[in-house]
Amino acid sequence: MRRTLILVLGLAALAACDDGAQPPANQTKIKVRSAEQDALLTLNAMNLGIALKRAIYDAGYTCKRVTDAGFVGPYQNVDMWTAHCEYDKGVTRDWAVFAGPDGSAQVRDCKDIVGTEVPQCAITRRPQGKFN
Repeated sequence: MRRTLILVLGLAALAACDDGAQPPANQTKIKVRSAEQDALLTLNAMNLGIALKRAIYDAGYTCKRVTDAGFVGPYQNVDMWTAHCEYDKGVTRDWAVFAGPDGSAQVRDCKDIVGTEVPQCAITRRPQGKFN
């Protein structure tokens, strides 16, 4: 009898949890940004090249010289940047740098994001000045 009563009360409590209500339609989305993300948007070409090159090296990759770079756009909760690097003998490589709201950076080769949901490495906003 006691076991049946506990089972009935448990089922009643469980049924009360799902009242079929829909979440509110007017939910406010919150976007968290870091000072680092905002600072990248204000850098001139030379300093942006330095910042992106540092992120590339910190991720374990190399970039001999940044010859072009800029803001691609927001992607989920990060800002996406692209750096065009030139190496010896004219070899080039494009890097996608994702700046997070926690001050972190993730780096991917632009070739690796082709065909994914991630935006392509197309610069939408270039900084003022020259990279060299």
